[in-house]
Amino acid sequence: MKNHILNINYWKTAIFFGLIVFAMQFTSCESSDSSGSEITVTKVFLEDVNSAVPDREVNFARLGQTIRVEGSGFSHLKKVYINGYSTYFNVVYVSDTSFLISISKDTPTLEAAADIRNTIRLVNDNFETTFSFEIRSSAPTITNISNTLPKAGEKITVYGTGLTEVSKVIFPGNIETTTGITSDKDGKFFTVVVPNGVSDAGGSLLIKCSNGGAYSPAYFNFKKGLLLNFDDKGAQGYWNTTSMITPTDLVSTITGVENTSQGKYVPHRPSRVASFDAAKNRCSEVWTSGSSPEDNWRSLLTTYIPATTPLDQIAFQFDIFVPTAWSNTGFLKICLSNAFNGGEWAGACYNYVPWIVDGKVKEFQTTGWTTVTIPLSKIYAYSDATKNYTFETILAYREAANYKNFGIYFENSDIKLKNITGVDSTTEFPSSATSISVATDNWRIVSLKTPVFNDFSN
Repeated sequence: MKNHILNINYWKTAIFFGLIVFAMQFTSCESSDSSGSEITVTKVFLEDVNSAVPDREVNFARLGQTIRVEGSGFSHLKKVYINGYSTYFNVVYVSDTSFLISISKDTPTLEAAADIRNTIRLVNDNFETTFSFEIRSSAPTITNISNTLPKAGEKITVYGTGLTEVSKVIFPGNIETTTGITSDKDGKFFTVVVPNGVSDAGGSLLIKCSNGGAYSPAYFNFKKGLLLNFDDKGAQGYWNTTSMITPTDLVSTITGVENTSQGKYVPHRPSRVASFDAAKNRCSEVWTSGSSPEDNWRSLLTTYIPATTPLDQIAFQFDIFVPTAWSNTGFLKICLSNAFNGGEWAGACYNYVPWIVDGKVKEFQTTGWTTVTIPLSKIYAYSDATKNYTFETILAYREAANYKNFGIYFENSDIKLKNITGVDSTTEFPSSATSISVATDNWRIVSLKTPVFNDFSN
């Protein structure tokens, strides 16, 4: 089926450009064929076979896109310079009154000299002309937000690509801000102060920058998805085991810089425990109650996240605070139900090891509370990308579980790198005794669906 779709798209594109070439050649027969006549430009069109308007008049285009230039004097076109960059074009797609050209991804944009930025220069045998035309980098993207459940007045960092000169951020509830924004010159991130009035229903951030617009995934301030915040959402479950974290172990002391704690939170090494021994699993555990309605995910969540949603479009989020460097030992086990003895690297769980990055140890530490996002497709039992797992898969698993508590262990056993990367390796990280402080709060299920930003209104 995939190859069939690709073939349809190929022929659709081929026919589209074939018709353009035919029209261009027909026009050229009516035009003067004199060598190097004066060049004029009247209009520029964006060519996009997949758009509702495949031949659209525009005043800007992005790297990698194809444009059609209308005017006259193109028959003996020799050179095209876009932002000063000599750009290849195929003479087959050139007539006296129109030509096609793709904007090379190597074309400079912000780094182009001011006098040639946003210009296209055309040269034939005897004449040349330069006209103004905005050239934008590839469309900006948002890949991560430092804290997706901040308080008003707090600063967040938004990461991505092409985030240059951000001028406006629109928060859920259509709350706009144009102040308190600082942009990275390379477009890798920007910071913004969260305004008052952001909707508790949550949703996507929409940003406007010099490179266009972009949406974040629809997980900002999504309080509807809260499972447990240790204050007034959800219910904590606990029973008599030495590893159990009870309500008396919770902390409410204000912690963090810029993004501070919100009411009570859970320390995964409670103050009554000086340290965790090496080579030990299930060092501490904290759970939801496992009872309805607090743990009925179907009634709690499917109004907002349909059961048919692909699993890679849903995530478990929590906020974390690690005030001292965490490395070399220890991890958090995310458990979809109360069915684990500890030490598992399989089944309906996921082990979060933030201090191993690209196969190497890298200290993990936060100055304030930051958000962790774990797509549900990373849960080991459902990580096979060839299977069409949906939210219904998770719902059915939890509904069939004997104990429906959702929880987190702190574990401190040896780690095999292959269990993290899925690639065969002999590398191991032996555990050691640790007194690391790791706290979490605001456990929630969120949507990773990202609206598509259109440069054009239709």
